[in-house]
Amino acid sequence: MSLKRWVSDGLQKLMGFSDGTTADYLIAMASKAKSSQGLVRELEKLDIKKDSQLVKFASELYSKAPRKRAAAPSRSYQRAEREKMALLRQNQSYSMLDDDSDEEEQLAARKRKKAAKKQKKQLKKRKRQMREKKVSYSDDEDSSEDEAPQAAPPSSKGGEDEKEDADVARERDLRERDEFAERLKKKDEERTKKTGDSENKKALEALDEEEKEKLLPKLRWLSRVSYLGKREKEQIEYLKRVINDEEYLFKNEKLSKREMARHQMNKKLLDIIQKRINLSDHVDGYNMPEAYVKDDGTIDKEKREAALNARFQEEKKGPSEQEEWEDHQIMKSRAKFGARDKKKKDDYEFVFEDQIDFIQTQVIKGRKSKAKIPDKEEIDPKLSEREKMKKVRESLPIFPYREQLLDAVRQYQVLIIEAETGAGKTTQVPQYLFEAGYAKKGIIGCTQPRRVAAMSVAARVAEEMGTKLGHEVGYSIRFEDCTSDSTRLKYMTDGMLLREFLGEPDLSSYSVMMIDEAHERTLHTDVLFGLIKDIARFREDIKILISSATLNATKFSNYFDEAPVFKIPGRRYPVDIFYTKAPEADYIDASIVTVLQIHVTQPLGDILVFLTGQEEIEAAQENLERRVRGLGTKIGELMVLPIYSTLPSDMQAKIFEPTPPGARKVVLATNIAETSLTINGVIYVIDPGFCKQKSYNPRSGMEALIVTPVSRASAQQRAGRAGRVAAGKCFRLYTAHAFMHELEEDQIPEIQRTNLGNVVLMLKSLGINDLIHFDFLDPPPAETLIRALELLYALGALNDRGELTKLGRRMAELPLDPMLSKMLIQSEEYGCSEECLTICAMLSAGNAIFYRPKDKAVHADNAHKNFWKPGGDHLTLLNVYTQWVESNYSVEWCYTQFLQARTMKRARDVREQIEGMMDRVEVEMKSTDDHAKIRKAIASGFFYNTARLSSEGVYKTVKHNLTVLVHPSSCLHKELKRWLIYFELVLTNKEYMRQVIEIDPKWLVEIAPHYYKKKEILDSTQVKMPKKKGRAGGDAKTWEEARSKMFESDVARHAYS
Repeated sequence: MSLKRWVSDGLQKLMGFSDGTTADYLIAMASKAKSSQGLVRELEKLDIKKDSQLVKFASELYSKAPRKRAAAPSRSYQRAEREKMALLRQNQSYSMLDDDSDEEEQLAARKRKKAAKKQKKQLKKRKRQMREKKVSYSDDEDSSEDEAPQAAPPSSKGGEDEKEDADVARERDLRERDEFAERLKKKDEERTKKTGDSENKKALEALDEEEKEKLLPKLRWLSRVSYLGKREKEQIEYLKRVINDEEYLFKNEKLSKREMARHQMNKKLLDIIQKRINLSDHVDGYNMPEAYVKDDGTIDKEKREAALNARFQEEKKGPSEQEEWEDHQIMKSRAKFGARDKKKKDDYEFVFEDQIDFIQTQVIKGRKSKAKIPDKEEIDPKLSEREKMKKVRESLPIFPYREQLLDAVRQYQVLIIEAETGAGKTTQVPQYLFEAGYAKKGIIGCTQPRRVAAMSVAARVAEEMGTKLGHEVGYSIRFEDCTSDSTRLKYMTDGMLLREFLGEPDLSSYSVMMIDEAHERTLHTDVLFGLIKDIARFREDIKILISSATLNATKFSNYFDEAPVFKIPGRRYPVDIFYTKAPEADYIDASIVTVLQIHVTQPLGDILVFLTGQEEIEAAQENLERRVRGLGTKIGELMVLPIYSTLPSDMQAKIFEPTPPGARKVVLATNIAETSLTINGVIYVIDPGFCKQKSYNPRSGMEALIVTPVSRASAQQRAGRAGRVAAGKCFRLYTAHAFMHELEEDQIPEIQRTNLGNVVLMLKSLGINDLIHFDFLDPPPAETLIRALELLYALGALNDRGELTKLGRRMAELPLDPMLSKMLIQSEEYGCSEECLTICAMLSAGNAIFYRPKDKAVHADNAHKNFWKPGGDHLTLLNVYTQWVESNYSVEWCYTQFLQARTMKRARDVREQIEGMMDRVEVEMKSTDDHAKIRKAIASGFFYNTARLSSEGVYKTVKHNLTVLVHPSSCLHKELKRWLIYFELVLTNKEYMRQVIEIDPKWLVEIAPHYYKKKEILDSTQVKMPKKKGRAGGDAKTWEEARSKMFESDVARHAYS
């Protein structure tokens, strides 16, 4: 029994898991340990509980571990070489005397240079010899362990020389990493969008005095023209206000002739101005187009493109005389009977066959604020848009506490703000700080957990402040940066703030940082807590605000060194809580029935339904619209509107539009509507009690998005959405007993149930090496951290000391999974950057590329098979995108080929955005037609996700020995390939590999010699393929046919899911 196998068995007994890498690490640790007690102490540092079993294991491992033998008598040439090196070091330590001549100093300098060159050559030669030795040693490693476990590994030049070479390589890599980081900083400064004012200012500073004097007359003329244009608009606005005030104030007063003449003259003047403006905008006949040539003679491309994209807009006019006559005749043709003043009887209520019985058991008491948001009818229409917005801002619940909040911010460095959703904390607090002058000291930052919220909130704040989005107010999300050097109020996702720490670890450009929606406890938010807390301790000038709707204020206050809590009461009307009498089997169908019951029986008011994801929302929308069409005109108008993160922005904006009179709006939303978005007009909330949560198993490396019950805190948050504009009702599609006894108090933080590879890489890039003792609010499991470190070491992002390499620093700059980042960076070496970029974009866009309608399943399958490429799914995705580009991005082509046009467009956007980042990480774009090189580049990033065919005819992962199947949607699910690499593992009723590709096992040793051993790979290729049944058995089928029959049910259930 080999030593490695013995250690693996011992690990299994101690910790419940074992793998080759951990066993090698423990053997190396035991070889370096001075005693068995020292080995026990080292094992305790790895969070292994000390007991008698651990002490026994450590003592046996220490006795069995190989030790370094005494140095063998060196050969003559080795002795001579060491003497030369010692003499060289001695010569370098000597210094010249002060009274030596200049010629002697120059001669000595030349000698030193020659000696240094000679030393470099010797080091290169020694490295080459070591590489050759390593290859031969890796072949015989297993046999040497079995035969003589106590023997030390062979070395050609001795341990000291090997250590010296490793140190030189490590120092060079660290130096190159730091140089790369400096180049990135310079690129960021150059790419920052410059506004016109800052560019003009810098250009003027660069000019001489004479050139400034020559430019001064022209600049004065341009300034005058700009001023007159602004003054004209101000005067027209002022004239409108004067006329409106006179008509409003003196409508019942008798005016003198002089006052009447002045009033009539103002109205006539305004009428002339309006006619002149309209004449210049809409003139009959042909208008000469504006010149696109600038003053310097260049073409203005923006004006040209704007003219090309302009659309004709027909002027809206009233009905013509012919149309009025036709309407009159139609009205006459309609027969009406009975008296006009006859009272209308109440109609019978609808009775649904599957209607749900609810029980009211709870009422959330209201806490109305003194201020009430005025309706549009209450706001004076004569007010300007700016004044209307000001009135709405003053009516928000947070406005009365403005001065108290600013005083608290001035007094304390860290402040916890607890305010209910709809109080205005996200939009108003940053504006209050801007008005108080904090923007003069630096940028005011505000993070959001979702990209939709960051974009919509930034647009709203820019509108309220009267500035263009991207100037004083901007946002930064993944793959999109809408900021400039003049931005002073910046909204961003928490992941983007985490990336800003790479270039600015102390956030020196920020004066205030606000972490919003902290109660959601996303992965990036939890990491930000630790970084922000550290910054607050050494930067006294920065202000930290932690804002949320519902959070455990005491826990946050204790974490941030007893920070004070500032509570803002929200606008809350009473909310009646209804529970079902019995549990519902299908919560989607129950949600649809409840919507129809509310629409038929309850007064007008919008409905908000919480569902788990896009698939459920689209299915519910289709089903609900079909039922409403079936009822026809028997019920009132019902508008069904979806909202989820991947929905286009124009369709997302529809949920904020006012509901037409007499109609009802139904919003089908994910948990994004719990806190991030406030939808006005919602009175009824339907809570099925489920949401999607990410879960991760570190032992198998499998990540899944599982539908799980919500927490009680989340359920209360959902119910609170009904009491914003009036007394509301919340219908919970589960029993009261389930709410009290089956739901958790709070949901598990994401950091404890997700893969930490990307986060660990980010923290390592920030210089945080001690991850075990990092100050997390809720620390993640140690096993998850160890798996993440193991993955990064295997990918080459970390060296053997756990330090970030240059490759790791480049990987950290790409906002992708570490494996995808490694694949893109290595693709340059294989000359296929373009193809790998396309594959990466298609993988990042999601799995909804193909769709398979039930009524056209056969046609869809045939269309999808035409895209299949020998080799695997990655090449199939590349083929799909290439053909879509050849069709000129046609939507009709996507429809005929049963492809999701929206997903393809998203893949194109992602590809363009990542392509801009490839230059940032210094990857040259190359292209090739060799599919073997493309597969090799993919294997260079995903060699960790390898599975091989076992003798039983099933696939097993190489490192974890987990039995997995090829996903039924794959082009290889009916073929038997010896070795596969998969993109991800998906857990449904079985463990499936999604997006697989065939590889040559020899590539693994070539790409990752530190992770795979040559003998292990070559031995496994000798395993016989599973036997096939012959045709002699009459009706007997081949093994592949039997296997395909086994997958038929899987295809029906899982294909294109």
